[in-house]
Amino acid sequence: MQGTVDGFGYGLVTPVVAFLMACLGAALGLRCTLRSLRARGGARAGWLSLGATSMGSGVWTMHFVAMLGFTVEETPVGYDRTLTFAGLGVAVVMVGIGIFIVGYQGATRMALVTGGTITGLGVASMHYLGMAGVLFAGRFAYDTLTVSLSVVIAVVAATTALWAAVSVHGFLASLGASVVMAVAVSGMHYTGMAALHVQLDPAALPVAGDEPASLLLPMLVGPGCFLLLAGIVVLVDPLVVTGGGLPSGTDHRYGPGPYGGRQASAIPVQRRRTPCETASQGGYRQSRDH
Repeated sequence: MQGTVDGFGYGLVTPVVAFLMACLGAALGLRCTLRSLRARGGARAGWLSLGATSMGSGVWTMHFVAMLGFTVEETPVGYDRTLTFAGLGVAVVMVGIGIFIVGYQGATRMALVTGGTITGLGVASMHYLGMAGVLFAGRFAYDTLTVSLSVVIAVVAATTALWAAVSVHGFLASLGASVVMAVAVSGMHYTGMAALHVQLDPAALPVAGDEPASLLLPMLVGPGCFLLLAGIVVLVDPLVVTGGGLPSGTDHRYGPGPYGGRQASAIPVQRRRTPCETASQGGYRQSRDH
């Protein structure tokens, strides 16, 4: 039996709020990644960790807020708490791997492709792991082609965002990049939802699970508070606010300075003498010989 799915139970409220959360997480993640390129040692790892957690939390929060509007008319819907919060860990870890690759290797083609692919797969894995935590009297079926399209959207968006994090400077430019990332993440989510088909099982017993409203409070108190604190850290850092570029002489493809970058060095060059100077000096030597 086919179930009737409604993904917009609260109208445009959940899509808009979900988009804003994705935009906030992406903006913080990209700015922290840019800031890490000016740091060294443990400070760089700290900025990259903050960026990974911010972006992963933003993506997970976006998914959760969007799912508040998800209903199946023929059956109540619950959520498995373990799988729901496991998605947060998957998002943070896999996004972190991609950010660390670009943060330490720079914007090389290989680093962007590898980091973007891992980050995009992390976003997609978080989405479908979260869907696996949805409990109801039936099961989900997916259209393979549409699922593949959603994964491609996630990978392309992640690669573009990582490139922008180390190549685009200035507050407004980075804000635009975070908006593009949020649009892509939201598009990936709703593309994945478009691939969804609900198969009901009338003989199945109701499965106990948490209602969406019961998960709203921990979602806001946990990742929501973290994003707020991360935003404060980013705002009080002057280099992030001003969009300070990389140190002079840094090659963006390789990262900054002694940590893998190619630093411009001053090479002494002999000044070539002009013909007039050479002739005058030659005449001076001849006069002394006489």
